[in-house]
Amino acid sequence: MQLHQLKQIHKVKEAKRIGHGGRKGTYSGRGIKGQKSRSGKHLKPVIRELIKRYPKLRGHSAYLVPRYRVGINLNEIEKAYNKGETVNVKTLVAKKLISLPGQKTFKLKILGTGFLSKALIFENCQYTRPALAKIKKAKGKIV
Repeated sequence: MQLHQLKQIHKVKEAKRIGHGGRKGTYSGRGIKGQKSRSGKHLKPVIRELIKRYPKLRGHSAYLVPRYRVGINLNEIEKAYNKGETVNVKTLVAKKLISLPGQKTFKLKILGTGFLSKALIFENCQYTRPALAKIKKAKGKIV
């Protein structure tokens, strides 16, 4: 058998010639207006639509890592610490007064609720005005 002797089993189906008169009139089966009714029929890629739905991150602050502040009151420190001890993040976590957040960047702030009667040493903390006044009144050190 040779290539010129091969014959097709199925008949070749002719493509519909839409829009050339005949049974399919006016809109030629394409409906009215819209992207699919035009010639060429270039549909937008779906991925582009998904990308356009995402919000735009404007400004330099959108890319910064947020800083979290952990606060603790003086009355809690008064109960947990003895005279002359150092108050910092490590000792607060060891005494289970605070738990570290999942973020790496955070600041510890001493709040002024309660009173302080012991002279303590404070390291790497931020303070409110009332807390600072009470620490100085109790003769505590700020390092």
